[in-house]
Amino acid sequence: MRLCLYQPDIAGNVGTILRLAACLGIGVDIVEPCGFPFGDRALRRAGMDYAETADVRRHADWLAFRGTAPGRLVLLTTAGGVRLDAAGFVADDVLLLGSEGAGVPRAVHDAADLRVRIPMRAGYRSLNVAVAAGIALGEALRQTGGWPQAG
Repeated sequence: MRLCLYQPDIAGNVGTILRLAACLGIGVDIVEPCGFPFGDRALRRAGMDYAETADVRRHADWLAFRGTAPGRLVLLTTAGGVRLDAAGFVADDVLLLGSEGAGVPRAVHDAADLRVRIPMRAGYRSLNVAVAAGIALGEALRQTGGWPQAG
C-alpha cells in the first residue's frame, strides 16, 4: 500500500501525510511540481522528525510516476466514485490524492482504476487532504490486514 500526492500545494499537509506514512510504514509518492519548496519549514514542522524516516519517492511529473506505480490506482475524489465504506482494497493499492487547490486533471482522474469518495453531510465540499488520506488509508489497511504489528 502506498499514498501518492499529485502536485500538492501546502507543505504542512505533505508533512502531516509523511508523518502518517512513517508511523504506519506506508510509502509515499509525490508527483511534482509542488506548490512550495520541498524542504519548506512548514513541511518539517508538520512532519516532525518522523518525515525523515518516511519512504518517499519524488517523481518529476505524472508520466514518470505512472511508469513506476506498483499497483492499482485508487483516486480519492469528490467527483463521484464508490463510497469508501463500499470500496474494496487490495494490499498493493496506491491511494492517489489530488492537489488541495485543483484536485487532479481529467486525464489523471480517468487513469484511476477505482474512484472512491468519503461520504460527508450534504452541503460540504471536501475534507482536508491529510485528513482524507488518514481516513481512507485506515479503511484500506483494515481491509487488507496491513496495520503495523507493533503497538
